[in-house]
Amino acid sequence: MVDLDKYLPERGYYLALGLEGSANKLGVGIIKHNKGERSDENRAEVLCNIRDTYNAPPGEGFLPRDVAKHHRNKVVRMVLEALKIANVTYKDLDCICFTQGPGMGAPLQATVIAARMLSQLHGIPLVGVNHCVGHIEMGREITGADNPVVLYVSGGNTQIIAYSHQRYRIFGETLDIAVGNCLDRFARVLKISNDPAPGYNIEQLAKKGTKYAPLPYAVKGMDISMTGILAQVEQLAKDKQRKTQYSMEDLCFSLQETLFAMLVEITERAMAHVQSNQVLIVGGVGSNLRLQEMMSKMAAERGGSIYATDERFCIDNGIMIAQAGLLAYRVGITTDIKDSVCSQRFRTDDVYVKWRD
Repeated sequence: MVDLDKYLPERGYYLALGLEGSANKLGVGIIKHNKGERSDENRAEVLCNIRDTYNAPPGEGFLPRDVAKHHRNKVVRMVLEALKIANVTYKDLDCICFTQGPGMGAPLQATVIAARMLSQLHGIPLVGVNHCVGHIEMGREITGADNPVVLYVSGGNTQIIAYSHQRYRIFGETLDIAVGNCLDRFARVLKISNDPAPGYNIEQLAKKGTKYAPLPYAVKGMDISMTGILAQVEQLAKDKQRKTQYSMEDLCFSLQETLFAMLVEITERAMAHVQSNQVLIVGGVGSNLRLQEMMSKMAAERGGSIYATDERFCIDNGIMIAQAGLLAYRVGITTDIKDSVCSQRFRTDDVYVKWRD
């Protein structure tokens, strides 16, 4: 780990504002880095972490233009609320961090425009952050995981990641849709509510499932595929003759068990490859307790352990963007306004992780 304390200003701490808006959640967070070692619980202090979610009606997905409108309407008020909660002003901030990608184009653009506006109005440097790296760095900070294999699972991403030579290397990923997207799309078929999240509601229904419906198991080396599984479980849900055989709860249970078993398999393979006994689960789906349970059993059999957080830090949030952005800022990385264009396809391994050895 790079010794970041030598870069501390005279006041002895740094403050960063983070804006996250890559999908249907708008998050604003303010983080404080104090002087101290990583093991010191007071090194990074969460001063504020607020979030507002755009939810589509049951059975429908959210459209980018509607999400972008939501972000535009909320962002200024949420920033002012965050500053009030954290008891700081714009003058106290060292940098404004924003999600530069990956994500949905219109929501990303709405968020980056807000970040640019605040930067220019108050003369505060910008730091563009990779959404995936934000999840990883916040997970590492909260859990204290040293150098784990990372399972990143969310609505738009499914990746197995390990750190090497100042990059987060992708060892495996989805070949089609992300696990969160798979769960969300099945929730639409069943007309399950999107509040607080379709994946969460599937998790609760799955706890009541008792009968496993055989589904395809599509692991391809270190990668996985989920469209075939989704097609099969959707057909079971729509087939009137089979509705008496498998309840809605059974189908939710079967889908979860199949998808999570695939994720556990490729995670274990990555652990063996890099000779690690730690697993860090990040991303919105990472808050699923059944996934954590299955992964924990696998890790325990290897003499290892898992690290995970709750919905405050697993689900998209502004504090993770502030954390990753501030780490970058402290080693001299900033984003010029002309380079602050967001990208829907910003790969995790494109990021130069200068703050780690």
